[in-house]
Amino acid sequence: MPQGQPSVVPDDGLTTRQRRNRPLVVVHTGIGKGKSTAAFGLALRAWNQGWPIGVFQFVKSAKWKVGEENALRVLGASGEGGPVDWHKMGEGWSWVQRDRQLSNEEAAREGWEQVKRDLAAESYRLYVLDEFAYPLHWGWVDTAEVISVLRERPGNQHVVITGRNAPAELLGLADLVTEMAKVKHPMDAGQKGQRGIEW
Repeated sequence: MPQGQPSVVPDDGLTTRQRRNRPLVVVHTGIGKGKSTAAFGLALRAWNQGWPIGVFQFVKSAKWKVGEENALRVLGASGEGGPVDWHKMGEGWSWVQRDRQLSNEEAAREGWEQVKRDLAAESYRLYVLDEFAYPLHWGWVDTAEVISVLRERPGNQHVVITGRNAPAELLGLADLVTEMAKVKHPMDAGQKGQRGIEW
């Protein structure tokens, strides 16, 4: 790709500046490691720009502590960059016990309803919907509704969605899609996750 130059300039009537500042939908999907990590990297950039950031963690338990949460909370409270709000919507991972599935579904739907309210109110400039591809893939949240809401969102709000198995319809809407592919992983050699790498 040429440095700083798009390969195509559409005939859409927008100026270069208008097109450059268009709000984006970004999707990080695939089976490889790094989807959430990349999204939190974008959140750091947004914080540096002074943007209000809303992180919505779907599926992960409220007990699960990720290093990015602590770091972004501290940065958000520092008064130097943008404010950061962190919301945990799920009760566990994708392998939760069957009898807990209903509460996970309800939490995911509740989380999506909160995201919709925040988008309508233009609460944040950057939304990180972490692991949101899972509730879409499982049918807990209606993909068609999500696409409609994202397409019609007001203002200049960027939305980043992470998770495996992102629906094709979401990929079609997105402006930027990255698929993380595993080439090699320590777990292949029997090594479990470790502090500072996985959390």
